[in-house]
Amino acid sequence: MPHSPAPEPKVQPKHLLLELLLATDEDSLPVSHAVAAGAVFGLSENHVRVTLARLAAQDMAQATERGAWRLGPAARSLAQDVANWRRTTERLRPWNGQYVAVHCGHLARSDRTSTRQRERALHLLGFAELQRDFWLRPDNIEADIAAIRARLHTLGLERGAVVCGCTQLDATTEAAVDALWDGAALNQGYRATRERLQRWLEGSAGLPTAQAARESFFLGGAAIRQLVYDPLLPEPMVDGALRQSFIASVLAFDQAGRAIWQRFYDALPSPDTATRRARLRLA
Repeated sequence: MPHSPAPEPKVQPKHLLLELLLATDEDSLPVSHAVAAGAVFGLSENHVRVTLARLAAQDMAQATERGAWRLGPAARSLAQDVANWRRTTERLRPWNGQYVAVHCGHLARSDRTSTRQRERALHLLGFAELQRDFWLRPDNIEADIAAIRARLHTLGLERGAVVCGCTQLDATTEAAVDALWDGAALNQGYRATRERLQRWLEGSAGLPTAQAARESFFLGGAAIRQLVYDPLLPEPMVDGALRQSFIASVLAFDQAGRAIWQRFYDALPSPDTATRRARLRLA
């Protein structure tokens, strides 16, 4: 039987536009660039403009001048999250064999939004639930436990949660803790993603720029999500050198993807030229 091609991934307009705005750093994104980028993903000009208006209503985007946009005040935490994944290696420190614990037993579970936000914060920092409402992770990230506590609060953990150091676990509990994470699967994921990114970069030179931009968006986004949700376990739980190689490959791919998107933008008419052409068509 003939091989059926894999279905094309789809992108949410809000996600795409936020990513494009994030990539502009301190610069602004001309709406003509946003429209052209949207077309690469099958989004109409009207869809892009409506989404920008909705982001503006949520303070996630703001107009800087006629026809240009940048991140709004409500997206600052999102920008900070992006900055944090780029500094992943800096967040690591040698493991002292101890753990950080978070106890949430007295926090209400009836509020599903709060519970979801709480668990997302814990997962983002690599915590795993040892017992109901009792979460642990190795004490090997951020400057100290106070910094971990502050980061959890920023991500949405209620301030009523108890965040503290945890030492001298008994042998049975140590064994249960070791089973919370699958180090072999993490190592396999590091290796597979590193090789996938490298293979794509080696073959990307022959791709049309729009196709390369589209594919790099999806591949890079998946790799960054893998890194953002990595528990950053210490050795010997994972292969530290392999993880560092994976992190380096994600950073390199991100730089390559930015260069591809810049080539895509550079090939477009300048915003002023596009405006003049539109006026000529209407004349």
